[in-house]
Amino acid sequence: MNMRTTLTIDADNAVRIKRLRKERDASLKTVVNELIRRALDDIETPGERRKPFKTKAVDLGKPLFNGPQELKELIARLDEEEDLRRLGFK
Repeated sequence: MNMRTTLTIDADNAVRIKRLRKERDASLKTVVNELIRRALDDIETPGERRKPFKTKAVDLGKPLFNGPQELKELIARLDEEEDLRRLGFK
């Protein structure tokens, strides 16, 4: 069974289809049908089953701060140390 229809193709896809037609010296009908066939095959074929990715927990010790205020103070202290290092005082 053949189906005749009007299809609006986005500009980016049209450029790629035109390139494929040129590379393969094929008709628009042939290229579009091949693309549709491949896409449908890909969608209908279940992907290969992968093992779930797992990460190991690592104890990083006690945090350097215990709240937002302490974090701000730590950042300020680190910025100050970096500034002193850049100026050659450390």
